[in-house]
Amino acid sequence: MKLQEDVHCPAFLRIITRLHFQLDISQMTRYVSPVNPAVYPHLSVVLLAIGLFFTAWFFVYEVTSTKFTREILKEILISLVASVFMGLGTLFLLLWVGIYV
Repeated sequence: MKLQEDVHCPAFLRIITRLHFQLDISQMTRYVSPVNPAVYPHLSVVLLAIGLFFTAWFFVYEVTSTKFTREILKEILISLVASVFMGLGTLFLLLWVGIYV
């Protein structure tokens, strides 16, 4: 029984099976990473250092301020920047050591 004649087959599958694609590997272009793997170590160290700076700033701000002098917007902004840099630094650290995520 053909796929187009099957009553239980969704309509989009019948449409897709009618389309005829020729996949030739010789005509495909090779995927190239937007970031050169040679710069993974440099990126990870720099991004983690920046993230560590903002994390330390956030920690010092939280320890030295009282509940009357704290500003929630400043806390959120510093923690967000620290989180982004630490996350990207960790990503490139994993890529550097060969854990391709």
